[in-house]
Amino acid sequence: MMNELKSRGTKDILIAVVDGLKGFPQAIESVFPEAAVQTCILHLAHASYRDRKPVASALKEVYRAAAAALDAFESGEWGERYPMIAKSWRAHWEQVIPFFAFSGGSGRRCARPTRSRA
Repeated sequence: MMNELKSRGTKDILIAVVDGLKGFPQAIESVFPEAAVQTCILHLAHASYRDRKPVASALKEVYRAAAAALDAFESGEWGERYPMIAKSWRAHWEQVIPFFAFSGGSGRRCARPTRSRA
């Protein structure tokens, strides 16, 4: 798929947001080595579907302060109720942090779901 994009004229990809499909980040990086690969934040918080709004609100601090805030989330109410969220974020940390490189508004726009998913 990535080779096909390149053969159709795509020169480079700045950031690719993936859903956790095994091997997809490596496929992207092999064809577009400069691309930043980001795991979809919504997929990382899927364990909390029933409480998605308050959990998403609590995770906003992680977007702003990174690792220290993840520690606080993990030891707090939502981290104790949904331990898989922090575990998943830690397991995918290298694919979680690319958004942190973007200034305030850019990261938030990237983190919103697209219309095609709504």
